[in-house]
Amino acid sequence: MYRSILVLLDGSMFAEHALPIACSIARRAGAKLQLVLVHIPVTGYVDGRVTLDETRNLPLKTYEQGYLDEVVKRLTMGSDVLVTSTLLEGKAGQVAEILNDHAKAAGADLLVMATYGRGALAGFWLGGVADTLVQQASMPILLVQPQEAAPDLVREQVFQHVLIPLDGSALAEQVLEPAVTLGKLMHADYTLLRVVPLTMPGNPSLHGSTGLEQQLLELLQADAQSYLDNIANRLRAQSLQVQTKVVIHQNPETAILEEANKRAADLIAMETRGHGGLTQLLVGSVTHKVLRDASTPVLLHRLHSKFS
Repeated sequence: MYRSILVLLDGSMFAEHALPIACSIARRAGAKLQLVLVHIPVTGYVDGRVTLDETRNLPLKTYEQGYLDEVVKRLTMGSDVLVTSTLLEGKAGQVAEILNDHAKAAGADLLVMATYGRGALAGFWLGGVADTLVQQASMPILLVQPQEAAPDLVREQVFQHVLIPLDGSALAEQVLEPAVTLGKLMHADYTLLRVVPLTMPGNPSLHGSTGLEQQLLELLQADAQSYLDNIANRLRAQSLQVQTKVVIHQNPETAILEEANKRAADLIAMETRGHGGLTQLLVGSVTHKVLRDASTPVLLHRLHSKFS
């Protein structure tokens, strides 16, 4: 269950694109919503030493707190969602650690953020801040792709179809609980996806193969379908609408994106640790490519993150 949702802002319109879906989740779950902005102190040089520039720090902090207050006012106007805000004292190079520590102290069980912004979150997925945050966070993280237009804070945003890539491991299945919990709030249906890679250990490629190699590919495909059917049946027992899909593809990330487009999925939920085709999702190329190219939000869940 989602009880406390934390939204990371940086003062930009891009970062505010995380707000509509965060508000929708909070409203449906009866959760409280906390907006967080990290203040990075302005420094200068005096006699060759780095010192705080108090003449610029105080006005900046006043502006940032005013910005948070204004966003809270916008969100609570005509809404029954409980919204609070916190301006955190930050330090360059330690933004992820500060955010994670605050999220744990605040009891947040979901982080929501845009995939890029400015200020403390600039180059969020291109730099080390997000990598560190996702590796450390003890709760799922929902990444939202910003648009050029200003976010619509009035329109109710929902997820109707959730795509969940799995790799056959119990580790990857940990994403199911937070993904299904989120989907239930919005009465979504689900597609479980298993990618069977054409490249297998000991074989350069199974593409165009014949004989024993083709039989192996068919066995892998049948095994993947049986695996997905077993999980789907467990979810259907909860009265959920679940489809399954096995795809044979050279590139897992491409298969995920193509399937998301075909099924008009409006959320992709992925575990950040697994094996097989999705090995090292976070530090490898799969998640980065999905986040870079996906037109839908992505829910990331880290192995052993605490979710109940």
